[in-house]
Amino acid sequence: MTVAARPSPPAQAPPERACAPLQGTGPAGQPPAPPAAGLWRRWRVPAILLALILLGGTVIALLQPTSVITGYLDPAGTGSAGAHALADLLSARGDTVVRATTPAAAEAAARSPGHGAVTLVVTSPGLLTARELRGLSQVPANRVLIGPDQAALTALAPRVRLLASAAVQALPPACGLAAARLAGNADMGGEQLAVRPAPRTGSRGARRAARVPAAQCYPTGGAASLVQYRAAGRRVTVLGTGYALTNGSLAQLGNAALALNLLGTPARIVWLVPNPVLQATGLPGSGQKSLTSLVPLPAYLVALQLGIAAVLAALWRMRRLGPLVPEPLPVVVRASETVEGHAALYRSRRARGRAAAALRTAMLARALPALGLAPGAPDADVVGALSARSGSGPAQIEAMLFGPPPRDDGALVALADRLDALEREVRTH
Repeated sequence: MTVAARPSPPAQAPPERACAPLQGTGPAGQPPAPPAAGLWRRWRVPAILLALILLGGTVIALLQPTSVITGYLDPAGTGSAGAHALADLLSARGDTVVRATTPAAAEAAARSPGHGAVTLVVTSPGLLTARELRGLSQVPANRVLIGPDQAALTALAPRVRLLASAAVQALPPACGLAAARLAGNADMGGEQLAVRPAPRTGSRGARRAARVPAAQCYPTGGAASLVQYRAAGRRVTVLGTGYALTNGSLAQLGNAALALNLLGTPARIVWLVPNPVLQATGLPGSGQKSLTSLVPLPAYLVALQLGIAAVLAALWRMRRLGPLVPEPLPVVVRASETVEGHAALYRSRRARGRAAAALRTAMLARALPALGLAPGAPDADVVGALSARSGSGPAQIEAMLFGPPPRDDGALVALADRLDALEREVRTH
């Protein structure tokens, strides 16, 4: 849009400018707002939304109930590898299941006064240290060891030794143990076990117990995967695998009946799950969770939806490029001020090439009609016609119109003067 210039008014009565306030003043002549206040007005809505999202996620994370870290054959574990279903069956039968995560807690629960016999169930005893195994060996209770290693057998079931490992599969009991015979086929296997003969030394009760043969059930590969014997008035049961006791397989074959029969009918069952964090994660650590893991999934979904809404709002409100629409100016601006403003912008950006191109294009737009040439005439025709109508040679005119951008501001001013002189020569010839 071109603004026509008008003559300046007399010096003694300068008109009042109705343009924008002077630089360095705000609306109505007030000082401009500090940069910090402007930044706050621009970003306060996104900052408030972000603070609300973080606050809401933190509150939800704090209100979320703390989940119990469970491991393999944990009576509190509801996964396929847990034993919560078996613990429920035992509780419904009238037994008391006490969950312990450390050997010290298991010893205290087993030694606490109560009625009836106590059965100590140890899952993954290979995770216990030699000192912890020695402490458990002094607990006056029946023992059920699941998947032990040789060190655990030496401390808690000294008559049993490991032979090899076998696959877990459906096996018949093939023994006279009532608990296995009544259960029938079950998912057994795992560690292959063998029982040594009991020594005939000791008290009369010990010699009587030695005459009772140990039960060796569910054989696989010529060795048993479940053995049971009595020692010092206690029943010692060793299982090569705990697969039959898990939630995922308890309802298959005779697994549930076998588990309930093996645990007997004591008044209290102390269930030791050593190092549940290590079993659940497979890595050593304290079990602490990161901050991101405490934020629930719905908080991330809400944040994603808010982000999409913010992007859509930005696309809706952003300035879209399109054709220029002329509209009346609210104030009258002198042409000289417009030119000075454009010049200041070009100078601040060091756009000498763009300024030179604007000067050359404007000069040709005014000079070509006087030469009788169309706006899209070839450069050679334009150079020849200008050279014939002026005193400059073709090479000088070509460098003036189609040469490289000026190197500095002085060269740009010199180019403008030469273009003005060339235009005057052409138009007054």
